[in-house]
Amino acid sequence: MLCGIAAIAQEETPAKFKLYGFIRNYTILDTREVSAGTHDLYFYMPKDKAVDDIASGVDLNEGLNWKSVSLTTRLGLDFSGYQFGGMHASGKVEADFYSLNGTTGASTIAQLRLRQAYVGLKWIPSENESFLLNIGQTWHPMGADMPHMTNLESGAPFNPFNRSPQIMAHWTKGDFTLTGGFLYLSQYLPMDAQAGAKSVNPYKYGLPESYLGVAYKKGPFVAKVGANLIATKPIRTYLTDGGTTAKAHGLLVAPSVFGFAQYTNGLFQLRVKSIYANSSEHLNLLSGYGVAGYTDEADGRHYTYTPMRDWASFISAQYGKKVQVMGMLGYMKQLGTAAPLPDVTQLWLNTAAATNIQQAFRATPTIAWNIGKLTVSLEYNFTAAEFGSRDALTGKVVARNANGLYDEGKTHWVINHRFINMVKFNF
Repeated sequence: MLCGIAAIAQEETPAKFKLYGFIRNYTILDTREVSAGTHDLYFYMPKDKAVDDIASGVDLNEGLNWKSVSLTTRLGLDFSGYQFGGMHASGKVEADFYSLNGTTGASTIAQLRLRQAYVGLKWIPSENESFLLNIGQTWHPMGADMPHMTNLESGAPFNPFNRSPQIMAHWTKGDFTLTGGFLYLSQYLPMDAQAGAKSVNPYKYGLPESYLGVAYKKGPFVAKVGANLIATKPIRTYLTDGGTTAKAHGLLVAPSVFGFAQYTNGLFQLRVKSIYANSSEHLNLLSGYGVAGYTDEADGRHYTYTPMRDWASFISAQYGKKVQVMGMLGYMKQLGTAAPLPDVTQLWLNTAAATNIQQAFRATPTIAWNIGKLTVSLEYNFTAAEFGSRDALTGKVVARNANGLYDEGKTHWVINHRFINMVKFNF
């Protein structure tokens, strides 16, 4: 393709550049301790009850706490207009200030981190047809359409949240766009069974994540359906009975699918999205996987894995321009592993939150005032999560059953009320 471009190219048009960004400050009040990143701005889930002793039942995680920081202030550079023969090129380099999970000491110091960096190469064969090839780091196709809100997590874990290096092709013909390509996991990682934490290694020694989807856009309506497939290697080595390290084999192969619809009428917009996910903790869903079994062969141990199945959905709406009213309702539920677990301790779930959550609900009514380039918003975030309960004698969380779920009567609900003020100035 590149040789063909060089042969037919007649002239080169220089690119145009546009610097953009914003200064953004969040002030947040929570009614209990939360599992969150980026100095607690990226809110994931409330923390489970923590008691000083079993008899008293005093919840150590309950109580008001607040934070006010200007992390996620952003700088970006867009370029467009470059043309070389029949090829049009555009792209983006975008970064923001970021503090991973620090709340004390030097770890609270913000560092500049890469958000997006990609180039888009576009060809237009005919009037109603185009071919776009995006190469670099940008939004995962399953997470690109987000609910209406002003908080940092943008609906996670009720909506996929992931930016990854990728090669993604988009072929548009009339009202339809066919999208397909491959991704490499970078910042948002799967669980590593061998390390008991998130790591790139299961993906690094597996296969590229693949995606295929189709979109329809006509007038006020947008509809999308898509699927992605991961093939990771959670366990690479194991200890034999003799105490030596041997090679492990076997891939976790897990597909996930989603559907999305959007309707726009003047200042009103409605979005609906639903995801059926398998082992999608790299999409920031409350997901994971377990070991379904293994066999010892001459070349090493062969593992068989089973994904945790999840259902996550949201509906959101927005109305207004200078004064905007918006909100989201989100729900997620673990549906259990696809195959029974011989050993329920060999189940690895997303450690971004407590691993004993099996369903959750969120509502986020929001009002925002747009005054030129200044936006001020107030948001209320109600989140309820169902946790596996603790044994009255040992204080340990009760075990999940062979399907990776909690038996009836062995769970309890925890609620967090979060109040968010955002002040953002665009430039």
